[in-house]
Amino acid sequence: MRVLIVESQPELGGLWQRHLVRQGMVVARVDGQNEATDYLANHQVDIIILDLVIDEGSALAVADYANYRQPDARVIFVTNTTFFSDGSIFAHSANARAYVQSNTPPEDLAAMVEHYGSEARP
Repeated sequence: MRVLIVESQPELGGLWQRHLVRQGMVVARVDGQNEATDYLANHQVDIIILDLVIDEGSALAVADYANYRQPDARVIFVTNTTFFSDGSIFAHSANARAYVQSNTPPEDLAAMVEHYGSEARP
């Protein structure tokens, strides 16, 4: 399983990354839109864990780029805000598969990655 984490908070992104690596996944972590699009241009991923509120750029731009560049990649959006709490994120992002709070336990996030990542593999 190939995972890209787009998270501006290094502690949180690192926590998720360490947990997923322990589960046997190949995980890269970037901070913002430019790094994410550069990574997606050069590496295949199955799942993107994408914070809706990144410090640099737009999370929706990252999701759109991923949908164009890697249409099989699935996105799990995370946030610590109430943006899109009505579920409308699924109307805005064709590759969205889940929308969870940033404080979701890492083991639950890993289970979602495994579930949606297996859907992405041909």
